[in-house]
Amino acid sequence: PEMTPSLARMVLSRKNALPLPLKWFSIPQCWRYERTTRGRRREHCQWNMDVWGVADVEAEAELLSATVALMKEMGLSAKDVGIKINSRKILTGLMMKYGIPEAHWAPTCVLIDKLEKVPIEAIMDDLTGLGLTKEVIEGLVNDLKLPSLDAFASVLGDEAEGIRDLQ
Repeated sequence: PEMTPSLARMVLSRKNALPLPLKWFSIPQCWRYERTTRGRRREHCQWNMDVWGVADVEAEAELLSATVALMKEMGLSAKDVGIKINSRKILTGLMMKYGIPEAHWAPTCVLIDKLEKVPIEAIMDDLTGLGLTKEVIEGLVNDLKLPSLDAFASVLGDEAEGIRDLQ
């Protein structure tokens, strides 16, 4: 089973007794109840890392640093493994830039998340069904392909919350 609910119950049951921040890791044997596919076996080991009690992005930076350190220790490099970092705050900034109504942000995010697996044509009708124009969709999709944080900063501004977090 997933470890996060068990950890959450433990932390909440001892919330007054545990010093924060709390840093926890586990390497449990896990099982999936789903059809096996390439790279997704039913039984597997999984490395979990959690940080409780840190409100800012420093916890994410520490977890990424630990992940990179482990990969290096295992002899893996950027030639072998890639790490993708996203920010819902940057996506929110882009949706604000294009005037997408806040009520449509959640369904837009669900559709945008599919773009790694399907071409834009596969979700175009759903996006236009939310009231997005072809120009807004093209602009949003093009901006999402920006190659660097500096490029996002040039579109959203250096003071955008998502840009500051990632910097």
